[in-house]
Amino acid sequence: MIKLTRRDKQEIILNSDLIETIEETPDTVITLTTGRRHLVCESAAQIILKITEFKASILRMGASPPSATEISDPGAAGH
Repeated sequence: MIKLTRRDKQEIILNSDLIETIEETPDTVITLTTGRRHLVCESAAQIILKITEFKASILRMGASPPSATEISDPGAAGH
């Protein structure tokens, strides 16, 4: 999920997995796989960066699962 800003300055949280296209016409228009369209302030490059950072954060979380000690004794984390 990524946070974007609509043209009316309202923030929206968008499921980046549903993005089909991003167009700059010159406004940035995101079209979802559902057919719904969103006009946002961010550029295509900024949106791609947000998606990349979000996906990388998911990979980082999965890369080092908690040890058995951390699961059985949450206070042991960081010791």
